[in-house]
Amino acid sequence: GLVIDGRTLDIILQGGLEERFLELARLCRSVLCCRSTPLQKSMVVKLVRRQLKVMTLSIGDGANDVSMIQAADVGIGISGQEGMQAVMASDFAISRFKHLKKLLLVHGHWCYARMAKMVIYFFYKNVSYVNLLFWYQFFCGFSGNTMIDYWQMIFFNLFFTSLPPLVFGVLDRDVSAETLLSLPELYKNGQ
Repeated sequence: GLVIDGRTLDIILQGGLEERFLELARLCRSVLCCRSTPLQKSMVVKLVRRQLKVMTLSIGDGANDVSMIQAADVGIGISGQEGMQAVMASDFAISRFKHLKKLLLVHGHWCYARMAKMVIYFFYKNVSYVNLLFWYQFFCGFSGNTMIDYWQMIFFNLFFTSLPPLVFGVLDRDVSAETLLSLPELYKNGQ
């Protein structure tokens, strides 16, 4: 890991040493910026996003972290003693830092798996619906007759577009939370 303070960060950002800083940061698993200004924090996030072309995650607990959270791809706010500004500006909110592991490894894995399956489900639903209409046009000689009544089409989309995703989103858990927490490498399977 790399821990860098505000004065050193100011020298790097003002002195044109961004490339060397990124080379050093690339060798580390995590980079922590401490005692830095809100502008410096957001500049580091923007620099990493722009130069390395990676997805960034910012975690903050106060008003001084808002610009950093907004500059990142994913922002996590920790509700705490410094107020709720970081939570209001973030994508996700947690009450304590210790909940970050479960948010990323368990809920992140489940969300990724559910979204991947739901994309396949919507393709299947739409392909089956369009195939039905396509082959019906051969049957009726391309006359433009409608095969499905207007109300049937509404109920088809209502039941097959809203109900299954809700049930699937609530009930689908491909791996238990305990397994995901004990084996963090399972998170990489979806990627």
